[in-house]
Amino acid sequence: MLKLKFKKYFSLKSYLWEICYSIMSLDTVKRFDRIVAILIQLQSKRIVKAQELADRFEVSLRTIYRDIRTLEASGVPIISEAGVGYSIMEGYRLPPVMFTREEVGSFVAAEKLMQKFVDKSLGNYYESAMMKLKSVLRGREKDWISALESQILVDPAHKLFNDSLPNALETLFESIAEKRQVFLKYQAVNREGPSERFVEPVGIYHESGFWYVLAFCHLRSDYRQFRTDRMLAIKSTQHSFTREHITLDEYRSQYENIPKTKVVISVDKSVVRYINNSKMQHGFVSEKVKGNQVEMTFMTSYVEHGFSRWYIVFSDYAKIIEPESLKLQVKEILEKAITKL
Repeated sequence: MLKLKFKKYFSLKSYLWEICYSIMSLDTVKRFDRIVAILIQLQSKRIVKAQELADRFEVSLRTIYRDIRTLEASGVPIISEAGVGYSIMEGYRLPPVMFTREEVGSFVAAEKLMQKFVDKSLGNYYESAMMKLKSVLRGREKDWISALESQILVDPAHKLFNDSLPNALETLFESIAEKRQVFLKYQAVNREGPSERFVEPVGIYHESGFWYVLAFCHLRSDYRQFRTDRMLAIKSTQHSFTREHITLDEYRSQYENIPKTKVVISVDKSVVRYINNSKMQHGFVSEKVKGNQVEMTFMTSYVEHGFSRWYIVFSDYAKIIEPESLKLQVKEILEKAITKL
């Protein structure tokens, strides 16, 4: 009889647990995924701020504090310092995580991009890292990668680096991280010969098909942008930065305050698709279809030397609505071109 009662009790307990598990809310599952992701992020950086976590997962700071306490209660040695952030005690590591099929697919795309959009030095490092990553994948993920690798092609529209500089990006990365100047031999577009200068790299960005470096130039005593494909030589130095620099985002945001000119043009529908890829870099705002024409509105800071010359490329299929100054500028450029035919 006693045995029967125990059996019934055990069955009831199991049944209740199954019910609880089956009605577990979606929020609970999301919280579990978020806590795991927080742990992975804590392992990926030396210091992680609570606000950074809250922004990434789109939750409140209170929720992040609760998740951190959950990790601590589970035995993860988290060090917290007010005003600084969270870190994991040195030496604590979890076994390698497993990857989803979608994550593996993203690695293939990233590898193809790295092969074409970074210099040879960084490309080799990434290839080595990918080998290590592939070694921990499960069999079906390895098959997934093999099936995709030969079927994805990336072909940049421009030459991004000087062939004689296989380590340009690597040198710039080290300079930014270690705050040390680099020596550049640079061929500017408006100079006949190259110039030599010492610069303090602030940041690197890829825009309109090219890699650019924002740096403080000692030759000009001001900030300048340098394109990597115009670098003829680059070399690390032992000279430290001479000043504290603002972030790349802060510097670029300053240009958002430059006065802009409103430009409205009308373009034939037949050619709109050919300019869609380049319109954003000229300040595209909106467009409106009017019969066989598309009326496009731009806000641009570079009407004279930027927008006007871009417009000339498709000007036989377009019309300038405003401003009048753009019409005059385009007319002047075309008249000069005709005299040279």
